[in-house]
Amino acid sequence: MRTPLILAVTLAMAGTAQAMHPSPLVEAEWLEEHLNAAGLVVLDVRSTIDDGGDRTAFEAARIPGSRYSNYAEDGWREERDGVAGLMPDVDDLARLIGGLGIDNGDTVIVVPAGTGPTDFASATRVYWTFKALGHDEVAILNGGFAGWERQGFETASGPLEPPEATAFSATLREELLASDAEVDASRQAGEQLVDARPEEFFSGARQSPATRAPGTIPDSVNLPHDDALVERDGAWYLEPERLTAAIDALGLDREAPTVAFCNTGHWAASGWFQLSEVGGFSNATMYDGSMAAWTRDDSRPVQLADRGVMTVGEMRD
Repeated sequence: MRTPLILAVTLAMAGTAQAMHPSPLVEAEWLEEHLNAAGLVVLDVRSTIDDGGDRTAFEAARIPGSRYSNYAEDGWREERDGVAGLMPDVDDLARLIGGLGIDNGDTVIVVPAGTGPTDFASATRVYWTFKALGHDEVAILNGGFAGWERQGFETASGPLEPPEATAFSATLREELLASDAEVDASRQAGEQLVDARPEEFFSGARQSPATRAPGTIPDSVNLPHDDALVERDGAWYLEPERLTAAIDALGLDREAPTVAFCNTGHWAASGWFQLSEVGGFSNATMYDGSMAAWTRDDSRPVQLADRGVMTVGEMRD
């Protein structure tokens, strides 16, 4: 039988691990302080996006104790029915996460490469995935690996054995994932639709090859995913003050239902993270299909700055 003192110490240590609850965006100083905490998993997701690297780069230099999953190649998103970037089946994602040795009791710090705004969106998409699967103990390292390295924190190198797989239990939070029909209903109800793409996509001056027509969803507003990200000493950081100013300039209501979207649900994840997790929006969701899915239907409307509102079919005639 455990003595009361031993039991108290055990419970205190367990409580510390369970109560870590980092803010959604953590700085390198915070991570360095907590790097050896029980139940902390540092998940490096760098990929070729923004020249972030791959497993070879991870093995050359990484945060000590971190694990690796290539965001672009390992199954965090999938293509279905010609639409890129969709959320995979919940069970497939649970196997992916469990295969990284992550269980439901772990606190996960997602580490992008830190090499650009689109790379930062990789981390936000992984973060959103954990949240959508019911796992709240997750955060993103601001500045990514580049920021960690530039600030002079310790790095490790060399090949790693794969982590021991474990069971990860997932339950979909449907309120974080907007369907085509739900987005259409939001539009018709006059709810807030936030296009996270750069302005040239929002206006229709530029079209993604993933979409069937240029333009945006009518009556949406533009909050470019990259506007609040700045480069400092070779690494990219999200600046909450810049984000707050941009949100306030748009006059958005932080309590109102809000949908973030882009072309394929990548930049949209950054938009959702900035609105929900940093900006304080209490009812934000993400449209993973985004304009790639929206423009699959010829009857759906799109809005262009120079031509007004037209249907996808009219645009393609």
